[in-house]
Amino acid sequence: MKLLKVACAVLNQIPMHWEHNKKNIVQAIEDAKEKNVSVLCLPELCISGYGCEDMFYSPNVLEQSIRVLYEVLPHTKGIITCVGLPMMYQNRTFNACALLVDGKIAGFVAKRFLAGNGIHYEPRWFTPWIAEKHINLSLQNPQTKENESYLFGDVYFDIGGIKIGFEICEDAWVAHRPGRALSNYGIDVIMNPSASHFAFNKINVRKRFVLEGSRAFGVAYLYANLLGNESGRAIYDGGTIIASAGEIANIGQRLSFHDVLVTSAVVDIDANRIAQSQSSMNFDLPNSQENKITVPYNFPNIEPEPYDPSESKWEYSNFIQEEEFTRALALGLFDYLRKSRSNGFVVSLSGGADSAAVSCCVYLLIKLGIENIGLEQFKKKLYYISAIQDLKTVDEISNKLLLTAYQPTENSSDTTENAADKLAKALNATHYTFNINEVVKEYHKIIEQGLDRKLAWQTDDIALQNIQARVRAPSVWMIANIYNALLLSTSNRSEAAVGYATMDGDTSGGLSPIAGIDKFFLRNWLKWLETKGVLTWINDTESSYFKIEVLKSVNVQQPTAELRPSENKQTDEDDLMPYDLLDAIEEAAIRDKKSPADCLKLLKQTFKQYDDKKLKEWTIKFFRLWSRNQWKRERYAPSFHLDDKNLDPKTWCRFPILSSSFEYELEQL
Repeated sequence: MKLLKVACAVLNQIPMHWEHNKKNIVQAIEDAKEKNVSVLCLPELCISGYGCEDMFYSPNVLEQSIRVLYEVLPHTKGIITCVGLPMMYQNRTFNACALLVDGKIAGFVAKRFLAGNGIHYEPRWFTPWIAEKHINLSLQNPQTKENESYLFGDVYFDIGGIKIGFEICEDAWVAHRPGRALSNYGIDVIMNPSASHFAFNKINVRKRFVLEGSRAFGVAYLYANLLGNESGRAIYDGGTIIASAGEIANIGQRLSFHDVLVTSAVVDIDANRIAQSQSSMNFDLPNSQENKITVPYNFPNIEPEPYDPSESKWEYSNFIQEEEFTRALALGLFDYLRKSRSNGFVVSLSGGADSAAVSCCVYLLIKLGIENIGLEQFKKKLYYISAIQDLKTVDEISNKLLLTAYQPTENSSDTTENAADKLAKALNATHYTFNINEVVKEYHKIIEQGLDRKLAWQTDDIALQNIQARVRAPSVWMIANIYNALLLSTSNRSEAAVGYATMDGDTSGGLSPIAGIDKFFLRNWLKWLETKGVLTWINDTESSYFKIEVLKSVNVQQPTAELRPSENKQTDEDDLMPYDLLDAIEEAAIRDKKSPADCLKLLKQTFKQYDDKKLKEWTIKFFRLWSRNQWKRERYAPSFHLDDKNLDPKTWCRFPILSSSFEYELEQL
């Protein structure tokens, strides 16, 4: 029986932060060595960071990546590991991985299939490598200034009799994945360095291709992912996966607050080889062995280890989507806070669902962060915020990091004010009330004098609503400036779809954390947080559910902007349409690209409680509002990517600012 101890590491990297990234890489290598690991897989582009965007064109990024590669080398004595970096050949840039063996570079593999859908734009910066091609790459050692030659391209490795091949992230997601060709070489281990962004339920897709790769190719399969909010919008959930002989050998924690986490397992190489010998897969004899890189290496004798999965218990929750959302938002906000060096967050707390959700997520980032990495490590990561360094509890820290403001006008109600006050108290936020009614009235006077007429709801409805929302922005921006804090916008995706937001009002902020999630989900999440709660730990063995029960005062309300006089009984759904129906049209029209007529057919099947005339009216309304409000979506603050229905025009859903507004199609309904 030939046993091999392998590991994968998740790393929380920062684009072009060379020393930070190198420190994490070295830490992962040292942690793996302490576990007596022989083969370690690190994430894709972990040296440079995955999200460098157009800086991948910069010669300096390529030079610094090579420098860090050589500085990491001495730390790989006694271990085999891979590191990802951008590399240039013939004036083309490639997404590459270097395999480092016992302190030396063995060679380089280049990614063959580039991610160019959704939030990924790899074909903009990188060139895909050609199957079964390899070249000799001349590389100048930045330390000795001598030129060194390495095989580069579609290559595999024979390290001390263990054969290692690569599928780099997207390579494993395509039908003609490289693992099929690698199986012809009798590969023992496939490494998959990845930068796979978080989306709901995506971990199950990853598990499937890792398990299937391990089973079909008869290999130990090592999948390593990035972790955290790397560059602003995408959140990487980590979640290392190790499989062998078609079975899970270990799975690492997801959405952790650690910078480095190493997950290991012992795999049986002989068992995989037997599986290959029994495979019915057609065998294609390789044309040559010139793409094989052979390096002598002595592997230590390893004893079997029991299966001890590192997955968190919340992964098995009956409310997995709510748990994922909570932890993704908490980690995304925490990383954005520390990487932008902001001193806290400011939220315009209206007493409604959206601002309540954002405020709760700020509190939960503190609670979950301290639970995950401990109080001292949490404060160490926020070392630049002196105000929290002597504090001991979640509530004390929340009082410094979460600043909220309720800003009523004469159209605001006691209901929303009480809800805002109760929630701010429950979260121990530093809470302010700024009555802006007189400022709104002053604007009325200025405009009335200029127009030489009185403003009235019958003639100036939108203007009178919007001025209230816009007047709220300067005061919360002032609070953000005074505290050097980050103002969070509270608009959601449903509102973004139809432009139901006041530009420079409720859209004001440097970050819009919930702009990627729909209102229907948010309302259900708030009810879950009120009544069920997020799984948290009391100690190493006891868990409990943390609830925020005062959310009842938010959840009992019908969503309302409170911008018209109270006698109008304004609600969001009266202004628009039922939120679940709005989200259904958005999914069909925008994600699935269906025509207005096809959308209406689907609505008639799904929402039979409404008459056909009303469904037609709402369909027309959606398409017109969607088309005329693209300019608003272009101006939203950066938002987190949370599922595959994102509307962010900079990363996911491009639509012309000027268009026909589907008028021909709507006329045919």
